[in-house]
Order: sequence, then C-alpha cells, then structure tokens
Amino acid sequence: MKFSGTKNYVATDDLQLAVNAAIRLQRPLLIKGEPGTGKTMLAEELAEALGAPLIQWHIKSTTKAQQGLYEYDAVSRLRDSQLGDDRVHDIRNYIKKGKLWEAFVSEQQSVLLIDEIDKADIEFPNDLLLELDKMEFYVYETQERIRATTRPIVIITSNNEKELPDAFLRRCFFHYINFPDKDTMESIIDVHYPGIQRSLVKDALDVFFDVRKVPGLKKKPSTSELIDWLKLLMADNLPEDVLRNHDPSQAIPPLYGALVKNEQDVHLLQKLAFMTRRKG
Repeated sequence: MKFSGTKNYVATDDLQLAVNAAIRLQRPLLIKGEPGTGKTMLAEELAEALGAPLIQWHIKSTTKAQQGLYEYDAVSRLRDSQLGDDRVHDIRNYIKKGKLWEAFVSEQQSVLLIDEIDKADIEFPNDLLLELDKMEFYVYETQERIRATTRPIVIITSNNEKELPDAFLRRCFFHYINFPDKDTMESIIDVHYPGIQRSLVKDALDVFFDVRKVPGLKKKPSTSELIDWLKLLMADNLPEDVLRNHDPSQAIPPLYGALVKNEQDVHLLQKLAFMTRRKG
C-alpha cells in the first residue's frame, strides 16, 4: 500500500514519503502549510487512491474532542420519557456516534481527516491523545469499550493558527507542504487545465510569483487562487501580451480579485503603482 499521488493530485516526492511513512508507522500524519496548498485535498485523494472510505471531521472553534467520540442526548431522552416513548428504555437510542467512532468500526480501513485542528481550543489535541494512540475509547453510558477493528489512516491538517502541544506532536508524523515552485505549479495547472496554452501559463506564473514577492502583503495568493485566476484569464480572452508586458510594480494584475483577497493588499499594490509612476 503506497501513495504516489493521483491523476487529480500532484504529490511531491517528499510528500509521498511522508504519507507512506505515516502509514507504515501507524501514526497520524500532521500536515501544515499555507492555506490553499492542498492539505485537505490530500486526504480526499489518498482515500481515492487506496479505494478507502473517507471520514471527514472539520474542526470549528466550538468543537470539543468528545464530539469526535460520541454525544449523549440527555435532553431528548428526558423529553421522550415525559411523552411515554418506549425508546427511552434503550439508552443507545440517544447516543450519536462521532467521526472517530465511525472510523473505528468501519468494515474496511478508512481515511480519517481531522481538518484544521488548530481552530479548536488548546486542550482539544491533548483530549484526543489516548484515543488516537490506543485507537479505543470507553462509552460510560453503555459501559462498552469501542476498539478499532481496522486502524484508520489519520490525516490531521493545521494552518498554524496556534501552537500544538508537545505531547500531541510526539505522537504524529509531521510534514510541511512547501509552496510549489514553478515546475511543480505547472504540473498542478496541467492537472486542472490539460491543453492550456504554454505561453499563458508562463506569463501567468511570472505575474503570480512576482505578486507573491511584493513585501508587506497580508495574504499572498495561493495555488487555489492561481487556478481560479487562470480560469478567468482563459474565459475573458484577454490580449496575449496583457500579461507578458505586465510589471507588478507598476500596475495591479488584470482580474486581480481572484488573487488579492483584502483591501489592504489592493491599497498596497495601488500605492506601489502610484510611487512607480511618480518616479517615472
């Protein structure tokens, strides 16, 4: 069982090694990297490549670790008891399985995605240490222990919004997805737009990487934003030389709304254009 990317996902050699090492070690793979570098998509494509079910747990600021195991709905049980519902005699009717429970009891090995773990509070990762390490947990309401019949492949993503506890990090295999270079980016573009004009790709990449180099940008454009921008460039049939003759220090890129996502960065590019015109 080895992962080497898919027809829809370009995985660098380093990323392939990391995925396969985590699978062999049977440890969660902790993936970090800039937003838009394909962290979430990795889990989706890994499941596709292995023919495994994908179980996704998208973390929010309000998410608690217990929700990944199970939740007991005591309020519904109380209401049903007041209404004389026979369901109240079986407490299992009021236990909702979480994503970890689903992954543990899956008939075949699954891929469990814990997406953006850094959004939750600082105790969230520590609260899952035992469950991810031992692949089991105890349900107090039914007095049963849930054990993984087949150990799932766990992919955990983080955008580095906050530091993760050392005890949690020790139990993970870590990989940082570096931002793609031009050659890798061309391969990614080919996956999305096979047959695209090479001249358009070259000129668009020159502008894209020049914009990323502008000092002071609050949010640098990412891979996903480049893909959207290229789609617009192809659809709008712009003149061939509009990108080739573009100087990022003198003007904002055409259709910049696909690349630049906040007003501070727009104002910064406009300021650079104004300063350059004054010098000229």
